Amino acid sequence: MRFADIGQQLRAYRLESGLRAEEIAARLGVSRAALYRYEKGEVIKLDTIRRLAELLKISPLSLLGIGVEYFSRPLALGERMRQVEESADQMLQVGGALCLQVTTDALDGALAEAFVELADAAPERLQARSVAEQALAQISQRKRLYAQRRPSIIAMLGETSLRAMLKDGIGAHLPLSERARTRCLLAARAEAEHIADLMQSDPMGLQIGLLPGGDPAGNFTVLRDRERAHLCANPFPPDASPFGAVGVGMITGAEEAVAIHQRVAETVWRDALKGMAGAERVRTLIRAAEGG
Repeated sequence: MRFADIGQQLRAYRLESGLRAEEIAARLGVSRAALYRYEKGEVIKLDTIRRLAELLKISPLSLLGIGVEYFSRPLALGERMRQVEESADQMLQVGGALCLQVTTDALDGALAEAFVELADAAPERLQARSVAEQALAQISQRKRLYAQRRPSIIAMLGETSLRAMLKDGIGAHLPLSERARTRCLLAARAEAEHIADLMQSDPMGLQIGLLPGGDPAGNFTVLRDRERAHLCANPFPPDASPFGAVGVGMITGAEEAVAIHQRVAETVWRDALKGMAGAERVRTLIRAAEGG
């Protein structure tokens, strides 16, 4: 057993459960420090794994990283993706309006204002604030990780999603004040301009394409390192509410699942708009959104 991997899975499923670390530790009959040591990869007994699985309402196989992992909370899925990204050498993204790893500070600022505003309006304000802060920190960690490691990325963004983002701004479905909505609109334009610049400059190790025929039925990412590959089906865009989004994400290392999604991505990439043609199309969408 890879205890470091089990520890990572444990942290992700703890976030998925919505339980605090001290609650899980108390029910398990260990200290909170011991639980954190398990999450850091300390040796853990099979009986403890079984009891943790019962407590977290998952299969022991899921905690061992065997089979399919399911997450209904954006924070938990984001944490699991961050863990996989720590060793990934290649990322292949299909769908969505943004490639999180190469977004700008404009996105971070807009999300910070939006998430804090949502948290302050929530019935459980302090708990919502904590979740919002964790979500923002997680986004920063994933972007920092990319900047440090520089895995290769091929991202195929959906034109329909990009057009919607330009029309309604970042976090289009979030109930925001006029001030926050304005900032989100400005951030959407800044992100689209950044995407066009990246497509035009074509930096080494980063390729972005635009899918002109409509978005895929479901967004997914294939992540590979030297030893294995993972497929992640992610229904939560970066601007989804960290405590109100509804959906189920999935991560699996099953070879058949990875292979069929890889083939789909390769087929889609052939028809995507790239380079100058893609950049011009994105700028056309920006002008249309601005009414010019």
